[in-house]
Amino acid sequence: MAKTMSLKKAALINGTGKYSRILFSIIVNAILARILSPSDYGIVAVLTVFSTFFSTLSDMGFGVAIVQNKKLTQSNINDIFSFTVYISFGLMAIFSIMSFPIARFYNNSVYVPLSLLLSISLLFDAMNMVPNGILNRNKEFVVIAVRTVVIYLLAAAITIFLALNGFRYYALAIQAIITSFFTFLWNYVTTRPKFKFKFKMDSIRMVFNYSAYQFAFNFVNYFSRNLDNLLTGKFMGNAQLGYYNKAYDLMLYPVNNLTGVITPVLHPILSDFQHDINIIYTKYIKVFKILFCIGAFVAPFCYLGGREIISLMYGNNWQSSIVCFQLLSVAILPQMLNSSASGVFQAIGNTRLLFWNSCINTFITVVAILIGVFSGRDIISLSGAVSIAYVVQFFTVFYMLIKMGMGIRLSRFLSDILPDLVLLLGMELATILYPFSIKNIFISFISKFLFLGVIFLVLLKITGESRLVNGIIKEKV
Repeated sequence: MAKTMSLKKAALINGTGKYSRILFSIIVNAILARILSPSDYGIVAVLTVFSTFFSTLSDMGFGVAIVQNKKLTQSNINDIFSFTVYISFGLMAIFSIMSFPIARFYNNSVYVPLSLLLSISLLFDAMNMVPNGILNRNKEFVVIAVRTVVIYLLAAAITIFLALNGFRYYALAIQAIITSFFTFLWNYVTTRPKFKFKFKMDSIRMVFNYSAYQFAFNFVNYFSRNLDNLLTGKFMGNAQLGYYNKAYDLMLYPVNNLTGVITPVLHPILSDFQHDINIIYTKYIKVFKILFCIGAFVAPFCYLGGREIISLMYGNNWQSSIVCFQLLSVAILPQMLNSSASGVFQAIGNTRLLFWNSCINTFITVVAILIGVFSGRDIISLSGAVSIAYVVQFFTVFYMLIKMGMGIRLSRFLSDILPDLVLLLGMELATILYPFSIKNIFISFISKFLFLGVIFLVLLKITGESRLVNGIIKEKV
C-alpha cells in the first residue's frame, strides 16, 4: 500500500541519499580524471549515447504510468514487468549486433567489445523500470536513498581499482554494469514483481494511453540530449568529445543534484492531487521559487569560478574544458527549472502536452547543436549554442505547463516569480563587477564564493525571498 508523505519529507529523504552520493562522486571523479584521459571518456561517451537510446526504447513510460495509475493491481504490474523483460532481452541482442556498424562509423574497433559489455548494463537498466516504478509508487524513498549510496560506493571502488591497473575505458564500462546489475537486484528483491511466461495484454492497455506519450517524450528528448555527443565524437574526435563531455557533466552536477532532490518525488507526491490543479500549482510554485533562488547563486558562481572549479576538480589536463563549462553554466538555471516541470506534467495527467513540449524543445536544441557543430567546428561554439537553446526552452516549457496545462494566467505566474528575476539580475551584475584577480586557485575559489555569497544573501533580504526560504524550512511544503 502506498504511503502518505509530505513533499518536504520526501525531498529530505531523497536529498540525504543524493548529497551523500554527490560527496563521494566528487572524490571519485577527481581521482578518475587524473587517471584516465579525455579520449578514454570520449570513447565511453559515444557508446553511452547509443545504450541510453536503447534504454529509452525499453522504458515505454511504464515506470511513471505505474506511479500515476492508482487502479493497477499486483497482477497488472506483474504483467507489465513480464512484458518489459522480453523487451529488455530483445533490445540487448539488437544493441550487441549494432556494435559492428557503430565501430565502423567511428572507425574504431574498440567499440565492439565495449558495446557487448554495455549491452549487459542495458539489460538490467531496462528490466529495472518496473521495480523502480513500484518503489516510487509506494514512496519508498528511504530504500532508494540507501540503495543509491551503497551501490555507487561499490561500483566506484571497483572502477578506481580497474583504472589504476590499466583497464582505461573498460573500467567505465564495467562501472555501468555493476551499477545497473546491483540496482536491479536490490529493487527486484525489495519489490518482488513476478515474471510470467504468458502475460495479459489487458494490463498493458490499462496504462498505454498515459505511457505512450511518456515514451514518446523520452524518445524525442533523447535526441536533444545526445545529438551533441554524437556529432562531436564524429567530427571533432574523441579527445574533444572528452573535454566537452566533462564540461557538460560538470554543468549537470547542480542541475541533477539540486533538482534531483525534489524532481524524483514531485510526480509520486503531486499525483495524489491530480484532480485539483490549484493545489498542485500552489505546492509547485514554492518548489519552483526555491530552485530559482538556488540556481540564481549557482549559475553565476560556476561562470565566474569556472577556471578554479575545473582545476580543483580535474587537474591541469582538463584546461580545454574551462571555457566550455563557463558557457554551459549559463544553462544551469533554465535546466534546473525545466527539469522540474516534467514531474508536474505527469502529475496533472497530461503526458500528451509533455510530449509536444519535448518536440518543440528538441527542434530548438537540434538547430542549436547543428549551428554550434558546423559553424565553428569547435566545442566552444557548440557550448554557447547549447546554452542559448536551454534558455529559449525555458519560455516554451513554462508557457505550456502553466498556461496550457494548468490553465493558470501567465500574469499570476510572472507576479509570483518577479522577486526571483530581480535576484537573478543582481547576481549577474555582481558577476560582471567582480573586482579581484588572484593567481592562487584555491584562494581565488574561496574569494569568488564569498563575494557572490554575500551579494546573494543581501539580495535575498532585499527581494523578500529570505522569508520563503525560512518558511520552507519551518513548514511542510
